[in-house]
Amino acid sequence: MEEHQSKTKDIEKVLQEIGDKIEELVKKGADAGMDVKEEIEKKIQELKENKTTLEAELKKGKDLLEREFNERKEDIEPKLKESKGFLLEGFKQFGLALKALFGKK
Repeated sequence: MEEHQSKTKDIEKVLQEIGDKIEELVKKGADAGMDVKEEIEKKIQELKENKTTLEAELKKGKDLLEREFNERKEDIEPKLKESKGFLLEGFKQFGLALKALFGKK
């Protein structure tokens, strides 16, 4: 009978130790959870800061491209107008050539 009580006490002791370990793990988990939460909040804040930095850089790049496009457009536009005139004159001459070729003599 004593042997049975001894085994029961041993089992109770082991269960108590397991319960203590579980409580300790829960406490450590809560503490670690706070650390993890703080780390996540820190990362979120860094990402928000980087977002505003990236938005500013994107705006700078867009402004630079627009300025360069406008500068080149100003350089090329006179040449395009001149080419357009030559193209229209070419069509006019082609039309006259067809008229002369197929027209009444």
